[in-house]
This record gives sequence, C-alpha cells and structure tokens, in this order.
Amino acid sequence: MMNLFFREPTPRRRRPLGVAVAAVAAVCAVAACSPVSESDGGDQPGDTQGAGQDNVGTPADPAAVKKGGTLVIALSAEPDALDPTLSRSLYSRYVFQAMCQKLYDVDEKAQVVPQLATALPTVSDDGKTVTIPLREGVRFADGTQFDAAAVRTTLQRHLTNARSARKSELGPVESVDTPDPHTVVVRLKQPFAPLVGALADRAGMIMSPKALSSLGDDFASAPVCVGPFKFAKRVPQNSIEVVRDPNYYEADKVHLDGITWRILTDASIRAANLRSGDAQVADTVSTQDVAALRQDPSVTVLQSQSLGYQGLTFNVGNVDGVGTPPKPIDRPIARDAKVRQAFEYAIDRKTLVQAVFNGIHAEACSPISPASSFSSPEAQACPPHDPAKAKQLLAEAGVQTPYQVTMLASNTPETLRFAQALQSMVKEGGFDLKINPVEYSSLLDEQDRGNFELLQLGWSGRIDPDANITNFVGTGGSQNVAGYSNPQLDDVLTRARQSNDLDERRKLYGQAVTILQQDDALIYLYRQRNLTAVSKSVLGLQVFPDGVIRAAFAGFAK
Repeated sequence: MMNLFFREPTPRRRRPLGVAVAAVAAVCAVAACSPVSESDGGDQPGDTQGAGQDNVGTPADPAAVKKGGTLVIALSAEPDALDPTLSRSLYSRYVFQAMCQKLYDVDEKAQVVPQLATALPTVSDDGKTVTIPLREGVRFADGTQFDAAAVRTTLQRHLTNARSARKSELGPVESVDTPDPHTVVVRLKQPFAPLVGALADRAGMIMSPKALSSLGDDFASAPVCVGPFKFAKRVPQNSIEVVRDPNYYEADKVHLDGITWRILTDASIRAANLRSGDAQVADTVSTQDVAALRQDPSVTVLQSQSLGYQGLTFNVGNVDGVGTPPKPIDRPIARDAKVRQAFEYAIDRKTLVQAVFNGIHAEACSPISPASSFSSPEAQACPPHDPAKAKQLLAEAGVQTPYQVTMLASNTPETLRFAQALQSMVKEGGFDLKINPVEYSSLLDEQDRGNFELLQLGWSGRIDPDANITNFVGTGGSQNVAGYSNPQLDDVLTRARQSNDLDERRKLYGQAVTILQQDDALIYLYRQRNLTAVSKSVLGLQVFPDGVIRAAFAGFAK
C-alpha cells in the first residue's frame, strides 16, 4: 500500500523526453477521469456528488482562506521511516508531500509536471543522456542551498544505500554529473522509459546534504528537505507534526501554521473524529461509512480511481531478507506453482468486492489498470473462480487437503473483514487459511525479513506500469519481498523499460502478466478507489489518482 528517477550536455541537438512522457501522461489522463459505474454505489439523497463521479478537490481561493491554524488529519496507519531512500509506505508519502518536494510531481490528471525542476527533462538521441534543469533561489528547511550537487548527493544515496528501496526504480544509472549549479545530467547504461515517473515520486525527493552528512542512516529522525512545511515532532504510533517553513521559496502560498497526522487505525474512529471536529480530514474512508459521510452536510468525500492494487504475495524465496539472492523454501506453496494457482482459482474476486466493499472498489487481476493506455486483453486476462479446478491442482501437487496457509495482514478492521471473507471463501477450494494480523509498520518489517508464508498487502500505484511491476517481481527488485525470480519475466520487463514505443510496451506488459499468472507469486485481487473525507471548514485539500493527500496549500475557510 503501500511506494516511487542525471549527465553531460552536448552540442548535438537534444529533444524533449516526448514519447515516454506522452505515454506516461496518457495512461493517467485516462485513469484520472474514468469513473466507476453507477452500480458501484449510485447517488445518495441530498448528496451533490455522485458515488461514481471523481472529485479530487480544488485549489483554495486565497481570498477565501484565513491565515494560520493547524490542520489535523486522521491517518489510517503508521508511516514507516520518513526517509525517501528507505520508505515503502503510502502513508509516509502523505507526510512527504508537505515537506519533501520532488524534481517532478503529477497533477490532478496524473500528468507529469515540474516541481523542483523547471521543465521536463531532455534526452539525447540514443536515450542514454538525460538533462534536468533546476529551480534557482531554493533553500532546504535548514537554510542550506538547493542545487545540482544536492540532487546528485540524493540520487547517489538512493543508488548505493544497502537498504535503499529506490535503487531498482532509478534503473541503469551510470553516472550523475553537475555541469553547473542548476543543471543535473544523468548518463544511463541503457535507455530507461520509466525515468520521469520515478522522479515524480520518492526517488525525486531531494534531501539536504548537510542533514544527510550529520544524520546518515538516522535521517528519518529529523528529515530535512525542501517544502512548504518542515519536520517538527514524531510520537511513534501516535502522531507526526510539521510546521510552516519560512525558507520555502513560495512561502506566501502557505496558509496553515502546521499539519498534524494522528494515527487512528479504526475507520469508524476516524469518521467520529471528523464529525466531532477533532480532525478535519480522514484518510482511507471505509466503504462502510461512505454513504453516511456523503449525506453529512459538513463533509465532502473526495474520490478518484487508484493507480494501484491490493493483492496477495507468497514467499517463494525470501529467506535472508528482501534484496538478497532467492533461496529454496521447502513447503509446497513456495516450491510448486500449482498450489499457488489453486489458491487463485479458489478466489471469487467479484463476490469479495461486493460483499466486503459494497461494490465501491473494482476487481483486479493485473498490476495494470484497465484504464491505462498500456493495457491490453492479455494484461486484463483473469483466471475464473473455479473451486473444483483448485482441488484438482492440489491433488496434482500431491498435497493433503485442507491445505493450511498462514496469511500475514494488517490489523485494521477493514483489512480483517476482507481477510475473514477470503478465509471463508477459499475453504471450498481446499484451503485452511489462518490469519495473522499485525500493526502496519510491523507488517512492513516482517515482509522485508521474509517472516511470512502469505502476505496481504497492496501498492498505491504509479503512473508508469514499470513502477507497479518490476520492483515487486523483477529479480533483485528492492520491494520483491516474495523472493521471486524468473529470467523470462526479467527479459520481458527489461525490454519494456528500454522501449519508448507505446505499442511495444503494451505488448510486452501483456506478456509479463501472462508469465506472472503462470507463476502466481503475486495474486492481484482488487483496485481501490481513493476515498478521503474532508470537513467543509477546510479549503484547498486535494487527492489525486496517485492516492496522496495534498494538504500543503490548504487552509481554513474565513
């Protein structure tokens, strides 16, 4: 649920990074405006916003917003490390959005736009040299200068830190150079189409070299970036606070004095805090609460299509921890794909989504959204619900039924409802599913260590499909917690990364999904809608299709 990439200008003609950027923009321009059907909830009486209509929020009118105040956001899970190199959690991205700006961002249509850069990158004709122009007159929260050297320091840390979750996102970087203080040039070993999409997420968040030098691997204890707000305080399992940063280059656009994220894992408690005024924003609204919140005249429910997915990951080779070479695991579900395929045949996605989420979310069998321009019939192929086939495959694998499997899952009420429904469902296919619920940040630690048999977790999604696939299933991927490795898949994903041809990439991702469904190390289940409830006393808060709450330029209504 959780994560998101240069060198020497030459006199030869340089062209804009057009094809790759256009493809990335196209995938999300479609995703951002593609509504769910009316059957996915319908309009509520007295609600001016239909359940199937996207509402990402609108920027605040400065004349309508008063200065000051602290915005309280009820957050559904504890963020992991507030370190862009190490972070893997969606919830840390909420905090980063307020205090750690990126070279690029995505807008409400999920198109790439400059942030700390001043324009989209340019790329040499061979696709291996990428040049990024930077803003001038920008300072980090510690007062030090933001420049090309700082960008290089951050990118090199992403590439070399032993625990980095960004290394595979950045691709085949050969060198990072700084011909002048306001230009970064990256040389790649091979062309890398997902580059811009990566730099519009955590890989593009630039950290203060001074803070990195003094804190090292403890950067998360007092993170320093460029942003409208700066880090103030963290109380583990309780809250995170940021305050307005006077060093920010557009400080006049910041209305709030501070933002506080309070960790409230129960959706009903988040909704209650919103209604009482103890919080002004509730993230990840439960599908059980949506109808009531839509009818509340003091609340607006923001919603948009997600770029990500929720799924199941089997540990097939993660013995020594994520990033280490896969090793055999001597249990049937790890060594025999037939057992994993049987588990997928035992799942009725449509029934799960309707029963647990009131049909608001959508079934998913692939890491590629049907709305994506990278989608194809092959990418959307879905194994049917077939309990008899599941039992047949278990018999062919030579395992006794009911076959017991233990699933690690977040301890949030909605996740547990889903897990219990899944538990009941797969019995018919010959499985005895045990549920091991743990707190979210602990779950991330356990998955990285390989301390699981089956894991229920998702991914909030990125604008380029590579970032939704390669990191998780490519050999050595920094988030390949399954310990999965398939050279055939690696070859397909590498060719897709190196191509700027949309049709070719679309075909290759269809092939990738076919391979993934044969091995079933990761089973895709459903695609969430981003649901965020906001008090009408707050103006300017937005949630784009990347799922990130954008609160930095919000404010309280006059």
